[in-house]
Amino acid sequence: MFAPNAGVQASPPPRVRGVTSPAPASSRRAIFLDVDGTYAHHGIVPEAHADAVRAARAAGHLVLLCTGRPVSLLTDRIIAAGFDGYVAGAGAYAVVDGEVLLDTRFPGDLSARALRVLADAGALFLLEGPHATHAHPATVDAMATHLPQRGEEGAGRRDLTAAITRTEDLAGVSFGKITTFHAEVPVGAIADAIGPEVAVIPSSIPDLGPGAGEIFLAHVHKAVGVAAVVERLGLAREHVIAFGDGLNDVEMLEYAGIGVAIEGGDDAALAVADRTAAGPRQSGLAKAFAELGLL
Repeated sequence: MFAPNAGVQASPPPRVRGVTSPAPASSRRAIFLDVDGTYAHHGIVPEAHADAVRAARAAGHLVLLCTGRPVSLLTDRIIAAGFDGYVAGAGAYAVVDGEVLLDTRFPGDLSARALRVLADAGALFLLEGPHATHAHPATVDAMATHLPQRGEEGAGRRDLTAAITRTEDLAGVSFGKITTFHAEVPVGAIADAIGPEVAVIPSSIPDLGPGAGEIFLAHVHKAVGVAAVVERLGLAREHVIAFGDGLNDVEMLEYAGIGVAIEGGDDAALAVADRTAAGPRQSGLAKAFAELGLL
């Protein structure tokens, strides 16, 4: 049985809609959706994707978001369709029907060391916790300067910056993951300086440069959160269907009974997937749900 880390005070459960009435055990599936590049494009969810989620849940399946984002950055646009739970922070946090199964955060000594290394590297970064994401005001201002100002893409990214808590002193912040947007050295060098307790994935956005990426606890990945949910629900792995496009989706796609990679996604994700689906700009999940008999 998985449980929140000892010593971590769990906040009230996030905005999780109630679990639907279960379908027969032989046909019920747990569907895990990556957000960025899979379910949504720059924070905007195609209506066909939202409709597919509603239809799958109405058919008795469970649908959960499984994302690198913390719950604090799952905006109203993203969660509007309604979900049975979330695996967030790339596996650091898991909640189903209001029950927190995992809440894994950097221990105090490691977080202090990470902040020192980030400062030495001149990094602009976010500290991501389940219910709040903190950043120095200068980081939020720099992000806003480079965001599109018009259209749906601009609206989706503005939603994200609006959800960040501006914090002058980050020393007391409890967090499960770090996202860097700029640094004077490569993000891999930052992770090396923090120590072997962390791992890193460079950003997939070339314009951000080599200092951008995600730094997380080395033993945490999305499949850890998925496994906690599957155990809690009493399901078998073959009843799991996972969708993702990025390097941080690889373990989840390998774990699932059916792993679906998004066309044009990371080569490592495509290599381990059982099949592919088109991206959110083509409403690819709607077609994939239909082909998998989830509707």
